[in-house]
Amino acid sequence: MLKNNEHPECRETILPVRDALDVVSGKWKIPILIAMGLGSKRFMEIQGAIPNLTSRMLSKELKELEINRLIVRKVYDSIPVVIEYTVTEHGRTLNTLIEELRRWGEFHRSVITGSDQTTLK
Repeated sequence: MLKNNEHPECRETILPVRDALDVVSGKWKIPILIAMGLGSKRFMEIQGAIPNLTSRMLSKELKELEINRLIVRKVYDSIPVVIEYTVTEHGRTLNTLIEELRRWGEFHRSVITGSDQTTLK
């Protein structure tokens, strides 16, 4: 059995990866960030861009993304009140990761489905 002080390099890799996964985990956070990628969006615009995402789940996920400083919520003093969500500079640092996940997902799908594409571009 490994003791806590064995393999510190493994722990040094696991901890930040776990932190990152805690922030973007779940079925909806990354799709929400993708839907917001082209600029500020209102609640219904985000929900409309993502099939099967309920209002309740979107509300929960937006709050968590805001807590983690990946998005900002701006309330405009108008009638009716307008609320927009925007990806922060910190949130945009995930763009490279999201693009790599997209590429890997396409590659993985081709491997699983038996397509000719057998190398990662």
